[in-house]
Amino acid sequence: MSFRDDDLLEFATEPQPAPATTAVPWKVAIVDDDEGLHRSTELSLAGTEILGRPLAFLHAYSVSDARALFAAERDIAVVLLDVGMETRDAGLRLVDEIRHDLHMRDVRIILRTDPPGYVPEIAAIRDYDINDYGNKSELSCTQLYASLTAAIRAYQQIRIVKASRAGLARIVRSSAELLRCEGLADFAGGVITQLAGLLGLPADGLVCARREGGTPCEVVAAAGRFGRASRQPLDALQEPAIRALLERALAQRANVVEPGQGIALYFGSRPGRDLAAYVETGHAADELDPSLLEMFRANVSVCLDNVDLVQRLNEYSYFDPLVHLPNRRQLLELLDAHLHEREGRRGVLAVVDIDHFGEINGAFGYHYGDALLKGVAARIVAGCGAKVRVARVGSDSFAVFWTAHDADVSSLDGLFADPLEVEGESAIVSVTIGIVRLDDVGGDGSEALEDAYLALKRAKQAERGSVARYNRGVSEEIRGRVNLLHNLRGAFGANELFLVFQPQIELATGRCVGAEALLRWRTGDGTMIPPDRFIPLAERSGLILSIGEWVLRRACEEAARMAQAGHGSVRMAVNVSVIQFRDPHFLGRLRAAIEDSGVAPQQIELEITESVAMGEGDRMIELFGRIKAMGLDIAIDDFGTGFSSLSHLQRMNVDRLKIDRAFINDIGGAGKGGEIAGLVCGLGDRLGIELIAEGIEQAEQAARLQAMGCQLGQGYHFARPMPADDWRPWLDEHAAGRGARLLLI
Repeated sequence: MSFRDDDLLEFATEPQPAPATTAVPWKVAIVDDDEGLHRSTELSLAGTEILGRPLAFLHAYSVSDARALFAAERDIAVVLLDVGMETRDAGLRLVDEIRHDLHMRDVRIILRTDPPGYVPEIAAIRDYDINDYGNKSELSCTQLYASLTAAIRAYQQIRIVKASRAGLARIVRSSAELLRCEGLADFAGGVITQLAGLLGLPADGLVCARREGGTPCEVVAAAGRFGRASRQPLDALQEPAIRALLERALAQRANVVEPGQGIALYFGSRPGRDLAAYVETGHAADELDPSLLEMFRANVSVCLDNVDLVQRLNEYSYFDPLVHLPNRRQLLELLDAHLHEREGRRGVLAVVDIDHFGEINGAFGYHYGDALLKGVAARIVAGCGAKVRVARVGSDSFAVFWTAHDADVSSLDGLFADPLEVEGESAIVSVTIGIVRLDDVGGDGSEALEDAYLALKRAKQAERGSVARYNRGVSEEIRGRVNLLHNLRGAFGANELFLVFQPQIELATGRCVGAEALLRWRTGDGTMIPPDRFIPLAERSGLILSIGEWVLRRACEEAARMAQAGHGSVRMAVNVSVIQFRDPHFLGRLRAAIEDSGVAPQQIELEITESVAMGEGDRMIELFGRIKAMGLDIAIDDFGTGFSSLSHLQRMNVDRLKIDRAFINDIGGAGKGGEIAGLVCGLGDRLGIELIAEGIEQAEQAARLQAMGCQLGQGYHFARPMPADDWRPWLDEHAAGRGARLLLI
């Protein structure tokens, strides 16, 4: 090996100590079997910096040394490689291993050839991915520096491109991770983790928040060596340079990068709060495109806005902003957690309801109502003590939750004996209270609150301003009704409902002149549910509108079939609920049922109870007139049980009065029912209204009623209600009055 004279002069002196620096050096590997070349190269570049960073030389004297070196050191920037070591082409074959076996694609390779004038073939440069070459004897210090600078610059650009590509992927992943954070502290900790991951560094950093109003900056999250700084004022941080970096970012509302030290990223948040995150980077940020940092910052700012929004929504979901108390949802979670504990059935829950709050709110306005609610909430919290949980669970109701089994609920007694101060005025407040012990609750927190409300309902029914305790029997009864209603909805859709028909007989001849369509419910297992159990539920739930229309249509269809069979003079009576009569679309539904079935209107009779007919007299008179104009008959059911006005009765122009079965049972006995039946018969005769008695079970009753002037009757004495398949042959046999006989089904 030979050197030029200027090279020898350069290498003759010992290297001077390099200036102290904290910059991460570029790693340069010298792979050559000439030990002198290793020393001369290191001597010639001693103290040299390239792109602001010093050089660190790694040495390998054979191909096997190089393999071990590359296995241990993977972040090498440049390899100065001898072409011929053990063999003439050992260097080229090592290049192939570096690129393909060790997958070191980023490292720049400079071949140093030994024979003067040797130039690698173009194919070798291309195939082996060689970045530069030069003859050892011709590489002066200046030439070597130029070659290394070009190679390191290329290496840095490759690393920046790769880091940017990986950074984009990390930004996408980090945004998804941050969106799953709950709360500011959790989010801030995630920012440190994701930013450190973007830079490929340990998570040593902190996030501080600045709020308006002169309050000092606070560290809201910290990680790594800064872990103890969390929840501390930023002024307490013992490293002034880092403190200054964060304060600059917040003051300038911009990112601040301090080479060799760290990065402070600024995140704009909702008005009144700004955040800045610091991560120690050293020179790691040199390989990251600044636009990626800005993209990360922008994404985090959007995520922060989302976290703020979610946090506010969670606050609204669990907290009542008016009275500053937990809301119904939070109370239920507290109850659930308590009930799932081993001794969770210990405790008491009360619901406190403000009496007549709606009227107060309407009379004095919602501002007064809000002030009243705040006053009531404050009184309950102050009166029940610090260990009791109070929540607002309704517009005008509060829950009080004691966790102890022997809780002293007497604190509720006289809680509002003294007036409240509401908007500068003294206000007397009355409350009604329902109480349940948790050991009486069979289910979760929702069921406990329901039971407390059941007790409250009982208290209101008894007397406003009173206190009632939960009774398990009442709860079971109510839940039974709820389950029955649920099953009724399913039964209507599953065709478990059906009609039966009970004949109406002319007492003088025994001829069948009509039938009453009655609704029945047989469940899937064959159980019959009595009408007096499910029809009131259908009325209270509004389901009666759908069921009633179905009954009306089926009855009209059966009446039309009767007419086709030659029984057009036989009426079909259909019971109509007051809910149906109040439906503004009732007449339209009635007209559609008649037209669709093809039945003659004169063949249909609508029955309505006396109490309903007389309770809405004027409106019913007008409605009855429109029904009569359509050609239908009208009967007053259960007559004698209500308080009829004779003037209304005359104006209603009804066709029949049905004498209630309660009076029929007393005929021939000591009770007054028989006399009332006689009075009703006399009234019908005077008004010219046909009479029909229901519930006739004995021949003697039928004979007595006929003697009183009653024309028609129905009951078990003639026939029980029967399904359509039995009703049709029965009608064929009895329509002409050929000896009506008892039929039991």
